[in-house]
Amino acid sequence: MPLITYREAIKQALAEEIEHDENVCIMGEEVAQYNGAYKVTEGLWDKYGDKRVIDTPISEAAFSGLAIGASCLGIRPVVEMMFMSFSYVAIDQLFNNASFCRYMSGGLMNVPIVVRGPANGGTNVGATHSHTPENMVANHPGLKVVCPSNAYDVKGLMKTAIRDNDPVFVMENTLLYGEKWEVPEEEYLIELGVANILREGNDLTIVAHGRCAMSALKAADILEAQHGISVELVDLRSIRPLDENTILESVKKTGRALLVEENKPFCGVDAQISHLIQLKAFDYLDAPVHRVSAIDAPQIYAKALEDWQIPNEERIIAGALKCLA
Repeated sequence: MPLITYREAIKQALAEEIEHDENVCIMGEEVAQYNGAYKVTEGLWDKYGDKRVIDTPISEAAFSGLAIGASCLGIRPVVEMMFMSFSYVAIDQLFNNASFCRYMSGGLMNVPIVVRGPANGGTNVGATHSHTPENMVANHPGLKVVCPSNAYDVKGLMKTAIRDNDPVFVMENTLLYGEKWEVPEEEYLIELGVANILREGNDLTIVAHGRCAMSALKAADILEAQHGISVELVDLRSIRPLDENTILESVKKTGRALLVEENKPFCGVDAQISHLIQLKAFDYLDAPVHRVSAIDAPQIYAKALEDWQIPNEERIIAGALKCLA
């Protein structure tokens, strides 16, 4: 299989879906002639033109509203946010309108939009550009959220998201854009709400998503090599819908759970998962559920501090050893 970057995998998914469905279009700031702020849409405007790849004014509220209205009439817009924190500017459009249109119309209107872009820290761009809002988006019934950890997943999940009739947020990570994975040339889709067991083990379950899954994978290798600890790693892929069964079956198997996420700990995704485990797998636990989250403070600008604020291999290993103590 070809080895391609996370960035290229997204672009392939977008191009394939534009060709698959004449109603798919891309819109956002600088996505066309400038090829996208992160070059994810590079070459797509040259190939597909103004009607399929649309540069918008610098107004997230305006082009999100445009996308929602167009989607109600059958268009399938893919909206790029230069930073996912910029979606806050469009919070009424996305969280208050897109999420509830189908429900409030009695199922008569679908809102098949995708909102995609980087949702991560670790790039030293300050507090207002470093949000991981998957927990906040998932709190709204009607919105779906996926957090792909690798190129294979981001392509398959992106294609599925574009074909979905509900609004789907695809939370990407700028630190993954240049990383490479094997991705098949033949077409494939990945179902929303299906987690992936990246590594099988018997002593400890680690549940993670996005780039944290890759950090946890490295930590798991070190734990086995240096401490003889067999880690099972569950990559969520999808936050909402959530694959509860895969999480629970893994925890029942190992008896211990370490939850890793870049969200801040208060009301984070892992707070929900911790509740799920204690509610439905409490009798299988040999130790309390442990968490490794981003340190609960505004995102730190200084690189040395931000690298520690986000879960890294060292913090994950320390959390695992504490869980197994």
